[in-house]
Amino acid sequence: MIGAGERGVVLNFGAVQDKVLEEGLHFRIPIMQKIILMDVKVQKATTDAVAASSNLQDVSSTVAINYHIVPDKAQIVYQTIGMQFKERIIDPAVLEVVKAVTARYSAEELITKRTAVSDAMRTNLTQRLMVHNIAVDAFSIVGFSFSKIFMEAIESKQTAEQLALKAQRDLERIKIEAEQKITAAKAEAESLRLQRANISLDLIELRKVEANLKAIEKWNGILPQVTGAGAVPFIGVGDVLKR
Repeated sequence: MIGAGERGVVLNFGAVQDKVLEEGLHFRIPIMQKIILMDVKVQKATTDAVAASSNLQDVSSTVAINYHIVPDKAQIVYQTIGMQFKERIIDPAVLEVVKAVTARYSAEELITKRTAVSDAMRTNLTQRLMVHNIAVDAFSIVGFSFSKIFMEAIESKQTAEQLALKAQRDLERIKIEAEQKITAAKAEAESLRLQRANISLDLIELRKVEANLKAIEKWNGILPQVTGAGAVPFIGVGDVLKR
């Protein structure tokens, strides 16, 4: 009986046969035949790897993959690898891929370009395992870890960059505030200039009125009879007032 997610590898007197038994009920010849059950469902494997970055920083990685045996190649996997395919094939392949890809990037890039690093590792690992009839369904880097000294250096660099960015923003804010103050000062100066102009005109008019008032106060009530040769005589203001 071949269960769900399994394939049966047929052995005739210990020799692997080309035929693979699918799920369901099958008959075998006693003594002569033996059926080896192979799990072809998706399985998970986690592998720890140590590698060096392009700038020679030690990097410890934990990689998790989901994989499955190609169902119609189960007999080849059993014949060439056996049942211990994780230890014999998957783990060594992961170690080689992690070392090869990690060496292409600096330690900082392994952090900032994690998606690209993960994609490169998955592509490389998929090609390597497919040669052994093992398909990769999912790949993920669970974590990167670096030396304590390197992590402290990264933190110091990030802190310095943040402080520099803050200083730049503060400088821009100060420049904007200064420009706003200059604009406001110019507007205020223009307003004062217009006010002074208005005050000067009003003051001139006021002085004219004051001069007229003083002239009236000093006037004796008698108008000049003539203003010049041939002019028409003025009517006396006093005479008008008497009326």
